[in-house]
Amino acid sequence: MTASDHRRRLKILHIDPERNWGGGEAEVFALLSYFAEWGHRNDLLTHPDGRLFEQSRALNIRTIPLIVRNDLDLRPVPRLRRLIRDGTYDIVHLHTKRAHALSLWLGRGSVRPKYVVTRRMDYPEAHTCYTRYLYNRKVDGVVAISRKISELLIEAGVERERIHLIYTGIDPLPFEAAARPREVQTERIVIGMAAVLEERKGHFFLLEAARRLKAQGYQIQYCLAGEGSLRKSLEETATRLGLKDEVHFLGFVSDMPAFLSKVDICILPSLLEGLGVSVLEAMAAGKAVIASRVGGLPELVIDNVTGLLVTPRDIEGLANAISTLAGDKSLIRAMGKKGRERLKEKFTMEQTARQVEDYYFSLLERNGTETGSTLE
Repeated sequence: MTASDHRRRLKILHIDPERNWGGGEAEVFALLSYFAEWGHRNDLLTHPDGRLFEQSRALNIRTIPLIVRNDLDLRPVPRLRRLIRDGTYDIVHLHTKRAHALSLWLGRGSVRPKYVVTRRMDYPEAHTCYTRYLYNRKVDGVVAISRKISELLIEAGVERERIHLIYTGIDPLPFEAAARPREVQTERIVIGMAAVLEERKGHFFLLEAARRLKAQGYQIQYCLAGEGSLRKSLEETATRLGLKDEVHFLGFVSDMPAFLSKVDICILPSLLEGLGVSVLEAMAAGKAVIASRVGGLPELVIDNVTGLLVTPRDIEGLANAISTLAGDKSLIRAMGKKGRERLKEKFTMEQTARQVEDYYFSLLERNGTETGSTLE
């Protein structure tokens, strides 16, 4: 028996035109995997050169090329309208901001399909007629991946009853080996950070904190996974601060469990953060976490229990948090253990998929919609 044996099959159209692979695309792929296993019919519109396109085809998902250059690119609209009109979908799920804009031009039936959008970023939404029309009139429901995002949407004029909180989850199984205590060969603590090398992730503040800690005699290694526009600038800053031997830029890392197995503490000093998938991965790997008190991060990290929360841009506070954990390995292990327990209790991908599926059915049942065929 699967999670959905008592329900009907849904026909779902997923729209994610992004080319680059990120937390949102990883969640879409995981949703597709679970929904296919549970018997739902999934069609996916995505960029033909993206990893999501390639991996979804391997799942035998009907994958349709879609290129959207920006929020004002209306060229795909006639084709999308025909596809939705002829496809008899129950749900059309628009997974990215660029896809949200397309909903303004797509046809609406009186009963179905139901249109759902997912909001992942925690930058403030403009309080405009456009925002209110898009989220209150052109779609039937908005999935917010954190409470903070829900609050920002409400502040922008989105009706509270249209917003549904569903946390992003991950599969903890691949991280089991990484959760075993690391065999420390030296006295040096290793701090890991997995994030795109962009200003909003706060790398420069980490480097300044690292400089202070080195001056105080701390021997700490910093492993930074990720690529981005600031790589050269960050490398130059690390050298200027005398951290060339302490800070290692690893570039894109495809094997996150392997990366996390080599670190003691994970850090994410972001200035903006919708939720923080890298923190979820760190929790799954049993790592203590130091994170900024921004966006959805305080909803993941329980301060002084599973990790430490610091004020964004606070270099001294960040340095103090690092020194607190670096000086107490038993505290690192205890926080990591509690973080892994919290993730398995509340933030697994299967839980996310079940909640999204429940939300689909709740939207359809509001109008007594008949959906699909009975699951076998």
